[in-house]
Amino acid sequence: MHFKTIIAKLLSKEVSSLKEKQIIKALEIPPDSKLGDYAFPCFLLAKELKKNPNEIAKNLSQKLKMPKELSKAEAAGPYLNFFVNSTFLTQKILTEIFEKKENFGKPKPENKKIVVEYSQPNPNKPLHLGHLRNDSIGMAFSNLLEFYENKVARVNIINDRGIHICQGLVAYKKFGKNSTPEKEKLKGDKFAGKYYVLFHEKAKKDETLEKEAQKMLLDWERKDKNVRALWKKSRDWALEGFKETYKTFGSEFDKIYFESDLYDKAKPLIKKGLKTGVFVKDDKNRIIADLEKYKIPNKIILRSDGSSIYINQDMVLMLKKFKDYKFDESYYVVASEQDLYFKQLFKIMDLLGYSEAKKSHHLSYGLVLLPEGKLKSREGNTIDADDLIKQLKNSAQKEIIKRFPNVKKDELEKRALKIALAAIKFSMLKIDSKKNFTFVPQQSLSFEGDSGPYLMYSYARAKGILRKASNPENADFSLLKEKKELEVIKKLWHFKDAVQKSRSSNSMHHLCIYLNELATSFNSFYQDIPVLNAENKETVKARLSLVKAFSIVLKKALKLLNVEPLEQM
Repeated sequence: MHFKTIIAKLLSKEVSSLKEKQIIKALEIPPDSKLGDYAFPCFLLAKELKKNPNEIAKNLSQKLKMPKELSKAEAAGPYLNFFVNSTFLTQKILTEIFEKKENFGKPKPENKKIVVEYSQPNPNKPLHLGHLRNDSIGMAFSNLLEFYENKVARVNIINDRGIHICQGLVAYKKFGKNSTPEKEKLKGDKFAGKYYVLFHEKAKKDETLEKEAQKMLLDWERKDKNVRALWKKSRDWALEGFKETYKTFGSEFDKIYFESDLYDKAKPLIKKGLKTGVFVKDDKNRIIADLEKYKIPNKIILRSDGSSIYINQDMVLMLKKFKDYKFDESYYVVASEQDLYFKQLFKIMDLLGYSEAKKSHHLSYGLVLLPEGKLKSREGNTIDADDLIKQLKNSAQKEIIKRFPNVKKDELEKRALKIALAAIKFSMLKIDSKKNFTFVPQQSLSFEGDSGPYLMYSYARAKGILRKASNPENADFSLLKEKKELEVIKKLWHFKDAVQKSRSSNSMHHLCIYLNELATSFNSFYQDIPVLNAENKETVKARLSLVKAFSIVLKKALKLLNVEPLEQM
């Protein structure tokens, strides 16, 4: 932002109609570094100056006098391209990295209280690939918010009641024969998921099963002792399984809420809605939110039999989270399938008079698809989270053994798991969060580029160089003049821009794209420019400083993505 300010002041002297903030906002980064470091679109001045944008750019390039921070300004069609003074930039950026270390690129503090809700599993099935994208987004986004010096509460809601839960319970009651996860040697969540899938298999041939599930839901809401006991036993099995997967994947929560504690607390809200006309009864005796006048489809709030639906607990939970955290912002990390649902939820709570609704945001993300299509939990067509982690971990072990045949077993396990998790997390984050994408496991494990393992390999390579040399001190940064050295420095410079783009869009893919470009520029530098074998000691020290600066920025960025770097692959 320092250079943008300099350019803005320079231009505003020549074009008085544009304020510095307008110029800063208009500045772009050219797609090719050969075109400069910043570009100002002269279209903005054409109407005022009544000249062709190409002519404006050419005239400005001839008139402007460059300060020490800039080397030149060139016209390229309708754009005025600015080139930063590379000597000044190198000194500034490397000095700042070594002074600030992990705080390099830290944006202006927001100082807000923010709640991020993510994961939201159902205890009738194990965590799957979709949860891994949800958790990856939730954890990384929370880290990003903390980099902005916000106080972040990471929360989870376990959807532990409803017809889907009762379906699994009916199947277990009818076909489980008092089995347990221990007897079948299954994790508790896999055990619960087995009976959910079994229910839907059996229900295709036996229509009475659906009625039994509906009856069990009513019995559960009436707190039938036998139903509640079976429900608690099954839920505990699933929660124990979730806990194990969360620990492996690194998902952490400050608080876990349960739908079963909240669903029946919505009565005052429903009463208020009926009294104010926000809710009405329809001809089927259901209570609905009347939203069509706001060009949003109506939403059922209570079934005709009086049983609750999911939105009841979310209405209560919004207020509960505010009571617990007094949040300035609240984010729901939930798949795009629920876009309409959140429009309805936020509108309902707004109409009921709760300001919390305007502070709440749906961080919508696209679906994760398999090469063969969409995930379908009812049919067992999912990639189980535990199985995926294990599969990629085994593949990573093979790659490590190729490079280090004598690696100890414990070290092999540790490295392979970190590589597998990096592969998954980066794959889930590198795509614009709003887009659907197809996940191909083995592609995520590539060491060749655009992957978590590639970034980890780049970091390990840098640390390997630094282990072979003494810590570079008092280096002369002006010796870094090679084109590939300057490319790395410019990429380090753009770290803050990548952070800001990710925050403004609430999507971590900007940071992922940046990191792949940073690692590529570093590896190109490493391949072509000697570091330890440079022509003299002073050049060695300068290049070691560049390697160290790269390792500092990459490590910080990986941690924002919730990826734990390895010093040796």
